[in-house]
Amino acid sequence: MNQISLDLLDSSIEMVERSIHPGKPFKTQLLKWVGNKQKQAIDIIDFFPKNYGVYIEPFLGSGGVLGVLAPKKAIASDVFPPLFEIWETLHKDKEKLKNWYSDRYARIAVEGKIETYKSVLSSYNESPNGADFIFLLRTCYGGVVRFRKKDGYMSTPCGAHNPIPPESFSARVDAWFDRTQGAEFFLCDFEVTMDKAQPGDLIYCDPPYVDSQAILYGAQDFSLARLFKKIEECKMRGVFVALSIDGTKFSGDKLCSIDVPHGLFETEAFINVGRSMLKRFQMDGKSLESHVVTDRLLLTYNM
Repeated sequence: MNQISLDLLDSSIEMVERSIHPGKPFKTQLLKWVGNKQKQAIDIIDFFPKNYGVYIEPFLGSGGVLGVLAPKKAIASDVFPPLFEIWETLHKDKEKLKNWYSDRYARIAVEGKIETYKSVLSSYNESPNGADFIFLLRTCYGGVVRFRKKDGYMSTPCGAHNPIPPESFSARVDAWFDRTQGAEFFLCDFEVTMDKAQPGDLIYCDPPYVDSQAILYGAQDFSLARLFKKIEECKMRGVFVALSIDGTKFSGDKLCSIDVPHGLFETEAFINVGRSMLKRFQMDGKSLESHVVTDRLLLTYNM
């Protein structure tokens, strides 16, 4: 973190240096997804309380932190039906999830990768569903899930990479099935999920970011003010809450401006998330050294 960023921090919030976890992270991703926190999950988990009850994730997305943590008991939710359908199928019928992917992958040998992608994308846009979505996530450019605001049409082009073969995907499904056995999955708004938390439980929030573009999944209708209000309610009844939100961009030269309610959080840390895949997508695949990003991690409790 450079000096310009440090000078802008609220001095009323305790700063904590992130620790380096001695264990090996779980690197196998189920969903290819821009903004996935799986690579940073160990660093984030190091800031969780040593003891807590149920682990709760109300913005599940690709579930990077959930997969690494592999909690004995968890509640996880998302408001996006095709995404929830994937998680529900993983939990209830993992062989069906494998078949969704393998059936679409098999078409590549006949139609070619790009034509298969276009066909599956058209099918998805006509009627959004988890079966098409899982293939699109593994095949689209960099996991950049973007939608047209006017009609919700997914517009991400096919990626240059070759999607993983069904055998590899099947192994990933098995690994994720094992690591999420303690989780219950729900299709609902984040407030409904956070209301399930009891004193001593831990909520980890990874919502759409304020400084992100509205074309990305989940960003169109999200209200950060509504989330802050719900976090305050949870804190008051003894629930631990950790929030990942905009930190710095341009390798630390820009600290994203967020109107954080005074006194809501007790601890602030920054997690390095690497170069911006979204910026790389916007700049036609260039790897930009000046676009290293960090996330701000806000905690309602002291470390």
